[in-house]
Amino acid sequence: MYHIPNKYYYRLHQIRPRFKNDVENVLIYMATCLSNLSEMPSDKFAKAMNNAIKLFPGNANKKDKTINNWRTEISALFGLIETDSINQTSKPSNLAFKLSENQDLVEFFKYFLFYFQYPGGYLKPHEILDYINQGILFKPVSYLINVLQEGEKITEGRFYIDKAETTHCIFNDLRVTRQNNPRKPKNTAYLVIHNRKNNINYNWTGDVIRYAGDILDYMVIADLLVCHGNKFYLNNKNQEVIVSFIENEVIFLDYIPLYKKLNLNINDVKSLNDAWFYFVNSKLDQEIFKTDLYKYLGVDSTTYQDLVLDSINEFESKLEQGVEIKTKEIGDFGEGLVLGHEKMRIKRGKREDLLHLIQKIPTQFAVGYDIQSVEFDERKRYIEVKTTISNKKINFFSFHLTPNEWNTAESLKDRYYVYRLAISKINRELHLIQDPVGLYKSNKITMSPKDGADITFTEESSQKEKLLLWID
Repeated sequence: MYHIPNKYYYRLHQIRPRFKNDVENVLIYMATCLSNLSEMPSDKFAKAMNNAIKLFPGNANKKDKTINNWRTEISALFGLIETDSINQTSKPSNLAFKLSENQDLVEFFKYFLFYFQYPGGYLKPHEILDYINQGILFKPVSYLINVLQEGEKITEGRFYIDKAETTHCIFNDLRVTRQNNPRKPKNTAYLVIHNRKNNINYNWTGDVIRYAGDILDYMVIADLLVCHGNKFYLNNKNQEVIVSFIENEVIFLDYIPLYKKLNLNINDVKSLNDAWFYFVNSKLDQEIFKTDLYKYLGVDSTTYQDLVLDSINEFESKLEQGVEIKTKEIGDFGEGLVLGHEKMRIKRGKREDLLHLIQKIPTQFAVGYDIQSVEFDERKRYIEVKTTISNKKINFFSFHLTPNEWNTAESLKDRYYVYRLAISKINRELHLIQDPVGLYKSNKITMSPKDGADITFTEESSQKEKLLLWID
């Protein structure tokens, strides 16, 4: 059994959300709710958040203590709230707005892991104090990536690490986690290989491996790793992002003076709490963290070329109109997929003569829908596309309509559709909600007025379809 000498043993940990098994759904829900809040006194902000948490499926009858724990876990670990302790005010963080706007959980977890370190403001002040007294300053994700790369060099092949090896050879060993990482990633890779060759066992108890295991799971969500069984490998298809993490030396500099301070006390740590959450919400503009959806989804080359051609044509049209071209976001990609879906639907219905009627409507026209399509009987179909991307299948039966979109839906009635598109590597789920205003009036979906309408629907109130990819 592998054993860390007592003088080097120290167990790293972080908040482990009680909603971890549903973390992606919860984060999107909370980011969406938070984005509708403004800065306000912290007690009122907490109450508003609690009310939103209670509306999440399954939470209606939970005790106040559980709801409060949800709020503190979300705000602490994932940095979705920024607080001004002096003025006692709170507001949604930049990360919350970014996740709500982009609906890109893969991108969100890249940012979360890029800034994640031990110690951090997600810990209680006395825990941070203890970490600093132990000399711990550790960025686990960049270290793990380096170990896996070194392992591939040594073995000249694909190299993996599991949760027990990560726990005992890395996370719980001060020879790794103290400042300057006394044991380099290459030596850790050699240690893992040596232990395998000598059939050395590890303690696999769930409570023991959970914290290192959570970080590995988050790295999979961020598309940095791929997991087969309990073996975690580098995602070498994401090499540009991998390199950015290998070279990641971004640390929370405000902690650094505390390592040398005499008579360090808990108030020194508490005074930096607000600064930590500002730190993890800074510089959220790295283009390489945006999800390359064509690569992410593994779209075949023919379809890829068609989609790229559509994008080029759209760009050329914008150039002719003198419109500024911005980076393609997930919404644009979702609209592109739905445009292809509609073309393929009409093509399969033997009405290729109608294909020219399917058009993506330029955003600047602000007509209240994204795509104008057509029925087989030549009546118009007006489509608003709402897209979410996740690393695993996500059951997120909610979306937001702007006031303009809601008014347009009310005017167009059963000609108006919302295409709710959830995209993951293992699943592409498309739900069609026809006449959302009519469904609301007949109590088949729920609506909360928030600068437009927050809609929640069910499978029964929508039509599930297989997403069709356009092929000439």
